[in-house]
Amino acid sequence: MPLLYNVTLKKDSPPDALAKAKEDAQKTGGTIRHEYTLIKGFTVEYPDDSVGTLQANDHIHVEQDGEVRIQ
Repeated sequence: MPLLYNVTLKKDSPPDALAKAKEDAQKTGGTIRHEYTLIKGFTVEYPDDSVGTLQANDHIHVEQDGEVRIQ
C-alpha cells in the first residue's frame, strides 16, 4: 500500500536541494502529489518503504503524512 510523506527543505539548505529531492523521489518510484507554495516542500507518494533515499538527504526533513486531530 503506498504511503504519503511530507518533504520540506531545512533552514539554511541550498535552494537547489529541493529540486534534487524531487528528482530523487521520482527516480526511486515516488509520485509527487502536491507542491507547497508557502513553504519549500512537497508531498510524495511511495510504494511501501521506498522512502529511504530521501531520508538520507541532509538538506530535507521527511515525515509520514497523517491525520491531525484537535481535542
